[in-house]
Amino acid sequence: MAAALELFVERGYAATRLEDVAAAAGVSKGTVYLYFANKQELFKTVVRENLVPALVRGTDLVDSYEGSTPELLRELLRGWWGLIGATPVAGLTKLIMAESANFPDIARFYHEEVMVPGDELFARVLVRGVARGEFRSLPANPTTTLICAPLVFLMLWQRAFRIGSDTDIDPEAFLENLLQVLLFGLTAGAARDTPLPPQAGPYVWEQIRDEMQQQARLQGDAPADGTPRMPARTAVRTTARANGRPTPAATPEPKPKRRRPGSRPDDEDLA
Repeated sequence: MAAALELFVERGYAATRLEDVAAAAGVSKGTVYLYFANKQELFKTVVRENLVPALVRGTDLVDSYEGSTPELLRELLRGWWGLIGATPVAGLTKLIMAESANFPDIARFYHEEVMVPGDELFARVLVRGVARGEFRSLPANPTTTLICAPLVFLMLWQRAFRIGSDTDIDPEAFLENLLQVLLFGLTAGAARDTPLPPQAGPYVWEQIRDEMQQQARLQGDAPADGTPRMPARTAVRTTARANGRPTPAATPEPKPKRRRPGSRPDDEDLA
């Protein structure tokens, strides 16, 4: 399992072969086939042994925890990072996002075995908080997604987005700020107790969209879907100036060849 996890995370699902897993584990390929019919079954076992137990323990914690629900939420966020996010297991999430389109069966399995139980775990936390008068009553969907999405981002940052970045994210500070936002929100003072008024008329971004589409129509180059687009000739000139190259001049049409009276047209004339 350790060898398979390492190779799946390092190479991805498609590029990992059972013979490579066997070699990394120091056993024969036949030994692997004694336990797993194919690569898909091996991958499922890797997920079940590395991710599912942590989710089960999280659910047990929700049922047995004696402290407040905000404290429970802090335990779950930090426990998720310590048991999953800060370990090689986090690479499985990146793998699924990268290869789910090519392997829908694997994506469906991951959704059912990992994502659904994760949502259900945090939904139980919400129910507990409401029952104890500690949380406002909010629908589980999409509230649980709003809790889990920053955790997924933090894993992707560690595994992909931080490469080449001039800044970094401290996981401890990230989790603490996430907890504060989840518990108290972004508003303060009177704004915290004042609901947003209903929107009257179009949003500003809708007005900007309409203006951009109108401008594109006036330029005579609006595509069928209404998305604004720079005219092709303008785009060429703009790109040339940005790259420090001279603007390409229009190519004149070739003049037709003149033949003497009575002569036969050559092959080029015929073409």
